Amino acid sequence: MPTSYDREREVALQAVRKAATLCQAVQSEIDPAIIEKDDRTPVTVADFGSQALICNALREAFPEDPIIAEEDSSDLRSNQGVLLQVTQQIQQIRSGVTPNTVCAWIDEGNAGSYSDRFWTLDPIDGTKGFVRGDQYAIALALIVDGTPRVAALACPNLPADLDADDGSTGQVFIAVRGDGAYQVSLNGDDDEGTAIQTSDAETPANGRFTDSFVSAHSSHDTAKETGHRLGIEAEPIRMDSQAKYAIVARGDAEIYFRLPRPGSDYTEKIWDHAAGMLVVETAGGTVTDVNGNALDFTHAPLLSENTGIVATNGRFHDDVLQALVEK
Repeated sequence: MPTSYDREREVALQAVRKAATLCQAVQSEIDPAIIEKDDRTPVTVADFGSQALICNALREAFPEDPIIAEEDSSDLRSNQGVLLQVTQQIQQIRSGVTPNTVCAWIDEGNAGSYSDRFWTLDPIDGTKGFVRGDQYAIALALIVDGTPRVAALACPNLPADLDADDGSTGQVFIAVRGDGAYQVSLNGDDDEGTAIQTSDAETPANGRFTDSFVSAHSSHDTAKETGHRLGIEAEPIRMDSQAKYAIVARGDAEIYFRLPRPGSDYTEKIWDHAAGMLVVETAGGTVTDVNGNALDFTHAPLLSENTGIVATNGRFHDDVLQALVEK
């Protein structure tokens, strides 16, 4: 097993940057009023285009590595109009690409089951945020022996500083286990980036939590009640996608909840958490399920052995878990 993942880090960074370029081009043309009613084509184009570009980059660099990604080309092949749009978007980045090539690239992500070394990809995490022109993420992670080792989490609409008002947006969060976490400008020339760390808040009452924008993804009521028990007075930061992990990792928030809704039997997917989890952990934080168990990626593509997700700055994780079970 390699002791350095320098090449994996570089390939992952450049791959998510290319995918973000395509997603930004598609998002800039979206009319939210239309897409929410009956035309979800732009989301489809961005999802498939992002997956195609990243899977191809991984296949060229690491031909033996399986990839478990969210999409496959079956629906796309039956809709030639949308397939043509995806192809045209990719051609802005890679010339000479055909529709058949695009479908083949997408299906490189259909490994489907656990391997000792594999990549997992969510080509657009946070579809509703993407539609609104708000937060979404492109989430890529390398998992080796059941443990995320490398992550590239692109957040095209996330500002470099939540409190800044300079209009600068677009960040990539790069993490290599054992080498820390870094924030890199999405469109910049600096591939090394700036090291990030979770906040130094020692008690939950001094912190903030971040939660899903829509209640369909996480129980807002449980999160709110838990926040009260912890003495948190600040309003939660609500946003879509794994950008929530990113803001915990760089200290904008101390806690991220992904809590099961009452009566739900939903099982989390690995591509929704692998990259974000590694970014938080390498920045000094802690990520478990609601029972305090480590996330188990050996049952890919599902986190079937886990229930919910709790990420913290690492300084009071047990206190947060305890507050979840108090009544």
